Amino acid sequence: MILYEYPFNERIRTYLRLEQLFLRLTEFISRDSALDHHFAIATIFEIMDVGARADLKSDALKDLDKQKHLLDSYRNNPAIAPEVLDKVFNQVDRCFTALNNLVGKAGQSLTENDWLMSIRSRIGIPGGTCAFDLPAYHAWQQGSALQRRSDLERWSSTLTPLTEAIYVLLKLLRGSSAAQKVVAVAGQYQQNLPQGKTFQLLRMALDPALGLVPEISGNRLMVSIRMMRHGDDDKMHATTQDTSFELNLCS
Repeated sequence: MILYEYPFNERIRTYLRLEQLFLRLTEFISRDSALDHHFAIATIFEIMDVGARADLKSDALKDLDKQKHLLDSYRNNPAIAPEVLDKVFNQVDRCFTALNNLVGKAGQSLTENDWLMSIRSRIGIPGGTCAFDLPAYHAWQQGSALQRRSDLERWSSTLTPLTEAIYVLLKLLRGSSAAQKVVAVAGQYQQNLPQGKTFQLLRMALDPALGLVPEISGNRLMVSIRMMRHGDDDKMHATTQDTSFELNLCS
């Protein structure tokens, strides 16, 4: 099954973008080639750009604090194992403390690294990191993979508090609802959202064998999904076939 996600607000949209960047960064760092490590550095800069949003840290702290209060409210619920609840609560609490102790925005300490900032100023220019532009960077790329990885892990460690906070928040959000089987009749699906409840994320799982791609739109009142197919002309075309899929609405 291919999983698609659609955020209902800008905060969750930012969380999802950061999660994608964190996963990419981890993958690039784990490899050995200089080219992969170049894109690891580029990803660090992307995370810094996304993390520069003024209210990101405060939003994440508010969400973590909200989760702590919510988990506390489950203390006397006989259906929930106390040891499992404690484990999740402690994880959220650790993330809150680490993020709260982080000085400034994500990666702010890296802005004091002149060597990294010289790369950042050139990396957005097509071909701007050639050896004749950045000889010191070229020399670093010719070094051992072990040393490059050590440097990348050191630089990316400044992003760890935000990384872990985003992972935990999205994990809890995704686990807040159960999947339901639905059908897009003639390739179209619409659902009115119940009032009085705020949904933050839509998740849908679609069988890849169908060869379809969902076009999702939504707001606080309604969700709409249209099934599309990639045609031979490299354009997306609406399909009229009935299509079943799994849907989650996470709040």
